[in-house]
Amino acid sequence: MTNIIQSEGLTKVYTDFWGRPKRRALENLNLNIEPGQIYGLLGPNGSGKTTTIKLLLGLIFPTKGQVTIDGLPPSNNESRRNLGFLPEESYFYEFMNAEQTLEFFGRLFGMPKKERRRRSRELIEWVGLENDRKRKLKEYSKGMRRRVGLAQALFNDPKLVILDEPTSGLDPLGHRDVKDKLIELRDQGKTILLSSHLLADIEDVCDQVHVLYQGKTIRQGSLADLTSKPGLYDLTIQSANPEILEAITAAITETGASVLSQNPSRETLEAFFVRIFRAGKKRSERYDRKKLLEDLKDDLDPAAVDGAKDTPAAADPAAEKNAEAAKE
Repeated sequence: MTNIIQSEGLTKVYTDFWGRPKRRALENLNLNIEPGQIYGLLGPNGSGKTTTIKLLLGLIFPTKGQVTIDGLPPSNNESRRNLGFLPEESYFYEFMNAEQTLEFFGRLFGMPKKERRRRSRELIEWVGLENDRKRKLKEYSKGMRRRVGLAQALFNDPKLVILDEPTSGLDPLGHRDVKDKLIELRDQGKTILLSSHLLADIEDVCDQVHVLYQGKTIRQGSLADLTSKPGLYDLTIQSANPEILEAITAAITETGASVLSQNPSRETLEAFFVRIFRAGKKRSERYDRKKLLEDLKDDLDPAAVDGAKDTPAAADPAAEKNAEAAKE
């Protein structure tokens, strides 16, 4: 299988006005990214992530080494047609709305008008902005702009998507939603290079990770290989009472192993936030009036309803007195 991104000895040295070496931003970077992966580029600020992305986009040229995108150099127009990019900061024309913005990028790709409009509607709905598609971008929050940026990066249906801090500015629900969409894109066969300094983003979605520090590769490999602890295992037990836990602990101890901790299982704070707010959203949805009446009818006791039909209404004392006076 041909790697969609392949680099060998990729090095970038920035120089001053006189051509003298000023800063070595990247040194001997070797990337081997297969199709259909989410590949995480991880590192603190100044580690070389942005330089790597610029080299892959063909915005700058390497001092040494080479890189190919789907077998072609980054400056090749064909490789650029198969690539989508979301920068860390998206800059759009603020007087346009979401539909106009996406159609503008569609014209840059030379797409027919009918195809541009279809693709625009499809992506706006996919990123969850269908109710705000006519609003001008100057009225958008930063999180909404990131969603437009993600739609723009996917407008040409690229094979490779490069995302620089895609969850920046999003609330926890939007944060989780974007990560779910990245997994969805991977399942569709797209390759994603995700650059981030947020460890939770990388841990939740990436298949492979490349760790950079001061331009040099520190570690690379699968998340399982990089984060596993030799000789340590997690055991999750459901519906266990204290007696069962005590028996399991005793059995483990008899073999010479040790139980280092025994605490109730916990979910991440992000998972907690998403769960309670999604549940709250479902509870707050309005019922259709007809459905509400049907639900109320189903909740009533049929016997009580039938008894109410057969029982005559209680006599009104005031009405009986008025009727007697009328007779007199």
